Amino acid sequence: MEIIDIITPRISFLWEVGLPFVIALTILVFVHEMGHYSVARFCDVRVEVFSIGFGPEIFGWNDKADTRWKICMIPLGGYVKMFGEGEEISEDNDDSRKDQKLSDEEKAVSFQYKTLLQRSAIVFAGPLINFLFAIIAFAGIFMTVGLPNSNSDQLIAKIGKLSAGAPAVSAGLKVGDQIIEIDTKKVVYFSDLQEIIKSRPNKKLVIKALRDGREIIFELKTSSRLVKDESGESMNIGLLGVSVAQGDITYVRQGVFQSIYLGIQRTYNFTLQILKYIKDIFIGKQSTDELGGIIRIAQISGQVAELGLVSFISFLAILSVNLGLINLFPIPMLDGGHLVFYAIEAVIGRPLSSRIQEYLLKFGLLLVIFIFLFVTWNDLVHLKFFEFIISFFT
Repeated sequence: MEIIDIITPRISFLWEVGLPFVIALTILVFVHEMGHYSVARFCDVRVEVFSIGFGPEIFGWNDKADTRWKICMIPLGGYVKMFGEGEEISEDNDDSRKDQKLSDEEKAVSFQYKTLLQRSAIVFAGPLINFLFAIIAFAGIFMTVGLPNSNSDQLIAKIGKLSAGAPAVSAGLKVGDQIIEIDTKKVVYFSDLQEIIKSRPNKKLVIKALRDGREIIFELKTSSRLVKDESGESMNIGLLGVSVAQGDITYVRQGVFQSIYLGIQRTYNFTLQILKYIKDIFIGKQSTDELGGIIRIAQISGQVAELGLVSFISFLAILSVNLGLINLFPIPMLDGGHLVFYAIEAVIGRPLSSRIQEYLLKFGLLLVIFIFLFVTWNDLVHLKFFEFIISFFT
């Protein structure tokens, strides 16, 4: 009975966290690899394998073009294998090319014999479709759910929720109270309230509110929290401990073109945020402790899935932006690394020698493994895994 009591919660946790994570990763990997596949087929490259996951094949099938579509045991990625891929022609491996004795028909469908522009397009298509997926996902949300209506009467400065122990609670404010004035400053919308409170950390305030049609005066002192502004500088903001009830927020559906524009805008903004975070890490403004890997993504996937389909789709879009951007980093083994090889080829008029490419790819592999181990360590520390293990021996 004790063993069952121990195992059951863990199985439940794996189901609640693992399943949303596998679904999310499978969708994003399929989208990314479909980008490579689609452009490869457009360029008449023979695609031999389209795999979701690694390791032993669970099931699969061959299509009319003789591409093997398969699902594999380890759902932590995927790949598209093209005929002739990874065998770039260079001056020091022409002999090996001759030994292969490719026919004209084989050369016509080989990745290595495609033009530089075609090879670049095939590689770039993976990250590009990740960004397009994010734009479409965000646009779909704006069309079907909409944007919060900031002009709605339901977004007036009416308290929908109070945080336990907050200054508002201590002062006697209640859910349903409508704040209309702070230190003689008129308040209409909740955004007005936020702007005033944030600018007054640890300050005594006089608040006027409406309750059942009666005006009531409250005196309180705000609390504060240390945050970082857009430039990375630390600053104190004031806190009152009130929020709008989520159910009170109304949404306005957007038109097709407006939704697409907003989708592009949101994808662009997320991309800039990621790049800024990476830049801040390099210049010491951000800690690497916040970097997370697949364990933390799995945890967040489970949490977001509980919030509903819209939240899960939005999370997928954000992950897709991350996946597209990371793959564009100029690291050998990633799409961005291959694009750097092609850029060098365009400049010098020939591919890098196979030996140089081999060394760079090995370096890229080691770098990717190091990053994977580093973020996994962060995940385990974040989840207090080591404290959990130590508790068994203390």
